[in-house]
Amino acid sequence: MSVRSRPLSASLALATVLLSTWGCAEAPAAGASADEGPVFSVDPTWPAERLANNWILGTVTGLWVDSRDHVWVVHQPETLSARETGAADEPPTAQCCVPAPPVIELDTEGRVVQGWGGPGQGFVWPDSEHGVYLDHEGHVWVGGYSHHHLMKFTRDGELLLKIGDPESSGGSNDPERLGGPAAVHVNPETNELFVADGYRNRRVVVFDAETGEYLRHWGAYGERPDDEYEFGSRDGPPPPQFGLVHGLVGSRDGRIYVTDRPNNRIQVFEESGEFVMEAQVAPETRQSGTAFTLGLSHDPEQRFLYLADGTNHKLWILRRDDLEVVGEIGSGGRQIGQFIRPHNVAVDSHGNIYTGEAADGRRVQRFTLEEFPDR
Repeated sequence: MSVRSRPLSASLALATVLLSTWGCAEAPAAGASADEGPVFSVDPTWPAERLANNWILGTVTGLWVDSRDHVWVVHQPETLSARETGAADEPPTAQCCVPAPPVIELDTEGRVVQGWGGPGQGFVWPDSEHGVYLDHEGHVWVGGYSHHHLMKFTRDGELLLKIGDPESSGGSNDPERLGGPAAVHVNPETNELFVADGYRNRRVVVFDAETGEYLRHWGAYGERPDDEYEFGSRDGPPPPQFGLVHGLVGSRDGRIYVTDRPNNRIQVFEESGEFVMEAQVAPETRQSGTAFTLGLSHDPEQRFLYLADGTNHKLWILRRDDLEVVGEIGSGGRQIGQFIRPHNVAVDSHGNIYTGEAADGRRVQRFTLEEFPDR
């Protein structure tokens, strides 16, 4: 089943994009021409087999593809019901299933390589696990939006570093404590750690990835975050403060792309925190908003962004240089190639897309790259 990127004119009713560059807003005209985006087809053969060890996934809240093209999944075992995990009872009450460990590594065929994590290891494991990222040194970063800390592990789960206090948050301008970290990016040249500190706080905060030392932070538009700001109607211009800093990716040319979920927007920054531009995608969307998480296309210039939209149950494809929507992937539903609350998106070295679904979805799918547009 091929899912072809549709031009902006075909999606305009749902995906009006409001662009603002250095504070100047401009809305594209209906029917404006747009380059066609990449073409993908869902891969019904991936994963190659069911999860090992009679494991089952809860809500998928983290997804990353590492340098080996292995897929890392973070999920929330606590979201599984007793009816789903009868095999874990003592004695077992059913043949299926057992909650999988919170962190799972899958090989290129989707087979389990290892799984680890969870409480009882001598440190506070984050409640409501959220986000997974492998940096250039192979370290695994995991956070949680109920506990307010990030943890850095070896590939096999040995704890190396903790940033923040799991039990307290000092607000968006606190240099040491976090407030519901949701996603991270590490610059391999500077070893700076960029954090979407976003479920309680309203900022991007930067640390040294080796020591955990605080370096800087910023809010929406690169300004100082204000936790006292009260949001009004979603109608009208985007608000001056972040609503929920939910996703974050860093490009090879040194820009940071941030998703502000309830405000249906992406904001772009230099690594210094200097604001570059923003776009709203389907700004009329309510509920949880459209801007969940982002992936970057695999080409050297990373020409496209893939935006997981867990409210409209699809992926949007945007040109990275101007944030214009050029296509979409999927639709709401439980069949192969459809989504229920796509929460995460990741891209392998061949350009294939992997998606993780939260809420009732609770699965990972692969979409194979079929065509990539020439310039």
